[in-house]
Amino acid sequence: MQHQPQGASNETDPLLLLIPLLSGAALADPQCTRTDKSKWLSEADAQQQIKAMGYDIKKFKVTKTNCYEIYGWDKEKRKVEIYFDPTDLKKVKEEIDE
Repeated sequence: MQHQPQGASNETDPLLLLIPLLSGAALADPQCTRTDKSKWLSEADAQQQIKAMGYDIKKFKVTKTNCYEIYGWDKEKRKVEIYFDPTDLKKVKEEIDE
């Protein structure tokens, strides 16, 4: 029989198991909406409106977390990655390379 220090346990602290999950969540796409897709702007309309806002779209996609995401450039020609709510095109998250 092995001797363990008093208070020591062979069990893993359940909170330690959450660390990988929490670190992955920080990198995950934002959740933009839970609204039914029938209420979303069409992808074509969304792209047209986003271009009218002054963005040059290199890539447009629908995320698994219900966002319209673009990669492209803003009016100042800075590289951007933006997540839009597909129901009203409000910006949910924006990353700009200065």
